[in-house]
This record gives sequence, C-alpha cells and structure tokens, in this order.
Amino acid sequence: MAVKAYILIETAPGQVAQALQGVRNVCGVTAADAVTGPYDLIAVAEADDLKTLGETVVNKIQAVAGVERTLTSVTVEL
Repeated sequence: MAVKAYILIETAPGQVAQALQGVRNVCGVTAADAVTGPYDLIAVAEADDLKTLGETVVNKIQAVAGVERTLTSVTVEL
C-alpha cells in the first residue's frame, strides 16, 4: 500500500516560484502549489513505504533551492 503525505513548505523570501518548480520536479511529488497563509507551498507526495517517503522529504524536498522548512502530515486510513 502506498503512503501519502501533505508537505507544508516555507521558502526563503523571493524564492517561492523557484522552490515551487524544484519541488514539482522531485520524484514522488504528485502535486505542488503556491498558497497563502503561514506556508508558501503545499506539496503532495506518495511512496511505497514510510522510509521512502521520509527520504523523499529529507533528502529531496528539503534540498530544493529556496526551501527553508517543511512540516509533513502523513495521511491515515480510518
């Protein structure tokens, strides 16, 4: 079963467009949009397991130029 998460992203000032393009290019990211509010971007990522999802966030999304901070919310089935 795939694991899905919503990632809230804060970017450096003036880096929203650049960071958005970079996040959209990350393998495993299925959607990413600029938003208003306390965060600058919201991305949706999917992976085969939690370990792979974590690696995607830490090693790929957080490494995108302009990304300063992330908050990840993993979905659950009820």
